[in-house]
Amino acid sequence: MKRFEETIRQAIKEGSSDLHIIPGHRAAYRKHGLISFHGQQPWGAREIDALVRKLLSPQHFQTLQERFSVDFAISIFRARLRVNVFSNNRGLSLAIRILPGNPPTIDDLNLHPCLHEISSLESGLVLFCGATGVGKTSTIAAVIDEINANRLGHIITLENPIEYRFQSKKCVIQQRELGMDMPSFDRGLIDILREDPDVIVVGELRDPETMRLTLNVAESGHLVIGTLHASSVEEAMYRLLNSFPPDSQDAIRIQLASVISWLIVQDLVPLKGINFRVPLLSILRGTTPVKNVIRDNKLHQIEGFLQTGRGSGMFSADRYMEEFLLTRQKFASPIDVFRPSEESDQEPMYHSVLLRKDAYTDSQTDMDASDVADRLRVMLRPSVTPHMGHDVEGIENLLNIKEEASIEELIKEFEKR
Repeated sequence: MKRFEETIRQAIKEGSSDLHIIPGHRAAYRKHGLISFHGQQPWGAREIDALVRKLLSPQHFQTLQERFSVDFAISIFRARLRVNVFSNNRGLSLAIRILPGNPPTIDDLNLHPCLHEISSLESGLVLFCGATGVGKTSTIAAVIDEINANRLGHIITLENPIEYRFQSKKCVIQQRELGMDMPSFDRGLIDILREDPDVIVVGELRDPETMRLTLNVAESGHLVIGTLHASSVEEAMYRLLNSFPPDSQDAIRIQLASVISWLIVQDLVPLKGINFRVPLLSILRGTTPVKNVIRDNKLHQIEGFLQTGRGSGMFSADRYMEEFLLTRQKFASPIDVFRPSEESDQEPMYHSVLLRKDAYTDSQTDMDASDVADRLRVMLRPSVTPHMGHDVEGIENLLNIKEEASIEELIKEFEKR
């Protein structure tokens, strides 16, 4: 564990965004998109086994055994770490994303100011799309924290795992983690309408049922923010619609048209003159013409809206680069923005012991002996009459009950009588 902590410390010092620990390799750091090796000694497979055993909770350990991979997040050196442990032909490897202790702001992330408008939405569906590792999670965190700071409401997030931890400000924020607080995204979405939410965050729309439930929740009048893996706006539309059987796609398309508010595709690109990558966005807004195109299944026209929708706040990637990134005078450095900081939410994470499968049995066995004595007194009173100088109130002496006795001893004593 000491070597792991030192490796994390060094990665933070280097300003790395990711860290890889692989059997037979030195630690690999990713900085500005490039991988480099650090340290002198390769990590051993059994050394990593021992590390993983220390890092995993019992629930995560069970997931690893069942799935051969597991996602979780931990806090160390005031930084938040998102960790994926997975099995490969060398043993177990760790892929670690280094996050700051507090959510960044939209301005910190060098995003277009129009994204501030999302925080004022009362309902609708906002989709953030892009490949893994382009910053979708950080962008959503910035939007959520802006909602949290500026309006009253109840925010519930469904995540895998919980990456940024939020402290309730004007909003009440509750975060649920897959495998720890809910068995699936589907179950979380089914439950969520009974939990009085105003804003709902769905970590990933990966399968048709999650997509269907997300559309249903958005259609019920809530603001829903989700992520989808797609490299363009048109691809995102087709991926969502083609996840359903052909006979359902017309209904899904009509549903999508009625709820879509924003669809944002994000990438990270290098800019000449600066030493880091910045977000490159394509932005589609849910205007009436856009909704009509989706409803009428004319998705090939979407690109035209991105090119000509300047007045409606839409951008193609090329226009975003030309009109925003190349004209911006100053950019916030990721090294400063993602510098480890003390987490704003200092409350320790806790998972109720009542969620364990054996919790009910344990609660019966662990019952306080004095509580059992009280129950036995109540059970005996109707059938016991005073005799031999004892009254009903003294029945515990007759039964010779000791407060420190175990439940098994009390039951045996009761059976003797």
